[in-house]
This record gives sequence, structure tokens and C-alpha cells, in this order.
Amino acid sequence: MPGKEKDFKDRDWDREMREVDKLLAKLPEADPTLGRGAPTMPRAYPAPNATPTSHPTAPAGPASRLATWIRVGLGVLLGAGMLAWPYSHVCGLKLIFYTIGAGTVIVAGVWSGVSSWKRRMGLAHLLSLGLVAWGLILAAGVVLPRIGYASQAAVWFCPEPK
Repeated sequence: MPGKEKDFKDRDWDREMREVDKLLAKLPEADPTLGRGAPTMPRAYPAPNATPTSHPTAPAGPASRLATWIRVGLGVLLGAGMLAWPYSHVCGLKLIFYTIGAGTVIVAGVWSGVSSWKRRMGLAHLLSLGLVAWGLILAAGVVLPRIGYASQAAVWFCPEPK
């Protein structure tokens, strides 16, 4: 390929670039002097010399921050309340309500996690992640023994009395 190297070195690059600029000028919304044209589609990120605007995930005011902490607090109270569940949740309808409660802890964690992520509240987000993990642990304690991941199998519905 020695011939190709010679061809590469012998090119008139100024003439080639003028030709490229002419072709770019024919494109709609193109400006070869800037090196880029106006975007035909919205950008996912701001242009380098664009004026900063309000971003939807920017830190919000005190009212929305308080609302996020209320969400996190309610989730933590629900998660702690699951420890003191007053009914036996071995089988039957009480087990189903307990499983719904564990699912509610997960939903509360996700809900407060999204809210804290949007408002960039780190501690609240960590607590929300903890809520999700705690809800998954509670749900795993109910579901896993009933699908065979325990030494002693458990049942969903109570056996009928004989």
C-alpha cells in the first residue's frame, strides 16, 4: 500500500476542505463557519453557549422539600410498623394483608425515592433506598418459604379444620 500513502500526502487539503464547505452550505440550516448547524431535533443537553434555564429536576423550594420529607417519614413509620404487626401472618387472609403491607413499604420507598431524586436530597434518597430494601426483605420473608426456598414449606391458605 505504498501508493496510497503517496496519494494521501499529495492531496490538496485546502481544496478538499473548500469542497466540503460548499457541500455543507447546501444543507438546510447549516453554517460551515461555526462547524455545526442549528439542531433539527431538540437536544437532550443544553447547547454550550445557551443561556441557562430552569431545569425540571433542579432543587425545589421549601414546600416541596418538606413534602418529600413527609413522604420519607411516612414510609419509615410504615416500615417500622411492619415490625410490630399485631396479627399472626402464617396463612390466610392475615398473610395476604401482611404481604400487601410489605408491598406498600416498597411503593412508599419508590415514591419517596423518586421525589428525593428529583429534588436532589441525598439523605432522603438513602432512606428511601433503605425503605425499598426493607420492603423487599419483608416480602421475601413471606414469599420465599411459600415457593420452596426454606427447609420447612409454608402455605398461603390455612388448612381447613377436620
